[in-house]
Amino acid sequence: MGKNKVYIYKSFERFWHWTQALLIFFLAFTGFEIHGSISFFGYLNAVRYHNIAAYAFIVLIIFAIFWHLSTGEWKQYLPTLEHIRSQIDYYLFGIFRNAPHPTKKTVLSKLNPLQKLVYLGLKILVIPIMVISGLLYMFYRYPQKGGGIAGLNIGSIEPIALIHTFGAFLLITFVIAHLYLITTGTTITSNLRAMITGYEELEETEGDENKSSENSDEVKSPEKKQNIEVETVLVEKEII
Repeated sequence: MGKNKVYIYKSFERFWHWTQALLIFFLAFTGFEIHGSISFFGYLNAVRYHNIAAYAFIVLIIFAIFWHLSTGEWKQYLPTLEHIRSQIDYYLFGIFRNAPHPTKKTVLSKLNPLQKLVYLGLKILVIPIMVISGLLYMFYRYPQKGGGIAGLNIGSIEPIALIHTFGAFLLITFVIAHLYLITTGTTITSNLRAMITGYEELEETEGDENKSSENSDEVKSPEKKQNIEVETVLVEKEII
């Protein structure tokens, strides 16, 4: 089968992807400093920058939700168990044997079955946990402040910290796996290039091939078209 260069990732989709990636890396970096794992900005600055980046992340999520709902792109994440075993087998074994990919990417189906499950889990579980626990962190009612959210008087911030940290490590694990998997395209950089330019070379389906074949026949044989027209005229004259 041949390949077509297809515009698959729209401009906002690419902007959302790269902005989200930068914010996640920055949140992870400042988060590690807040926990005392590294020292770069200083604790107070790290907390302030972390909070600013968190608000930016929330704003980005709101815009992304609106974009997904208004364009119908949310359907990309509808889970399916079809080919799921083949996809897992491909990632565990087939990819190292240069086996063909078990599913074909299209504009209407950009994600394979495993990606759909993982991305859906991120969007409805991991990221909401991170946002909610992060907001609880910021607006937790400390006794010495005597303010905050009046109805929120949790006995200890420790469970919030543990949940937020656990969610952060899940997100970091996903990013590491994602960085590896983007190198498993047709070439090492093909997936990365597609998310930068929006264009990706996709395999033609049988229907696409037939259309291409028909179009090429029409373009390549104008003489054939003329011959048919001449024959039609001759037949009409004979009838007359």
